[in-house]
Amino acid sequence: MNLAEQALEQLRRAPAVWVSVESTQGSAPRDAGAWMAVFADQTIGTIGGGRVEFEATLDAQKRLGGSSLEPVQRYALGPGLGQCCGGVMFLRFESVGPADVAALRVRLDRARAPVALFGGGHVGRAVVEQLGRLPFAVTWIDSRDEVFPQSVPSNVVCEHSDPVHQAVSSLAACSHVLIMSFSHAEDLDVVAQCLQRQRGQRDLGYIGLIGSKTKWATFRNRLQERGFSQEELDAIHCPIGISGIAGKEPGVIAVGIAARLVQSPAAGFTRYC
Repeated sequence: MNLAEQALEQLRRAPAVWVSVESTQGSAPRDAGAWMAVFADQTIGTIGGGRVEFEATLDAQKRLGGSSLEPVQRYALGPGLGQCCGGVMFLRFESVGPADVAALRVRLDRARAPVALFGGGHVGRAVVEQLGRLPFAVTWIDSRDEVFPQSVPSNVVCEHSDPVHQAVSSLAACSHVLIMSFSHAEDLDVVAQCLQRQRGQRDLGYIGLIGSKTKWATFRNRLQERGFSQEELDAIHCPIGISGIAGKEPGVIAVGIAARLVQSPAAGFTRYC
């Protein structure tokens, strides 16, 4: 269970004060949208740690105790708080309870960058495990319905599509597409469908294909035969993930892929488009 699910699950049982970063000026430990839930006996999530989080937690606890304070508070991260950032954080405090779980879930889901993962094999499972801890909304797609495990992270939705490439047309705008099916033929069809969508809509943020440089050379030739230009093919990232990772174990590959997504402009999470 990720932090958001932990907070919402606890909120079903007890009230809390939801503290979120409204905005920042200058250098700050977290950006707008970061949050923590302050309960009477615990805090879930973080707005950046340090003295500012300590002070914000105290202010939230005052609200839990019944104090009436302004909903947005300004915290200067200078000598007064003993932090070297030097910027300013504006924090919003909201008293929430069980009735607010559904609305908070919608808010948290909107903040997740969309990922479409094609392939339910060993690497696909390892990627899902990694992304389950990160602020992504993952659509996990395979032509084999039986490959999906019974339990997946709360930010993952499994989708059966046969043929698998048909799912590309319904992906969320700005999706980061990861292609690693059990079949090179399926991989090729998904890549082609992504390129076709980019030609018409230009709304996919990232297209990554698992495989070697040799695999991509073969795919490039076949895609050129299908009419895709050199410029269009340059949008495909293969090998997938970040450079400098030599290991081929599924977990190692998954770490590299997750790092590549976090490295992207969507990681702030400022979207590609």
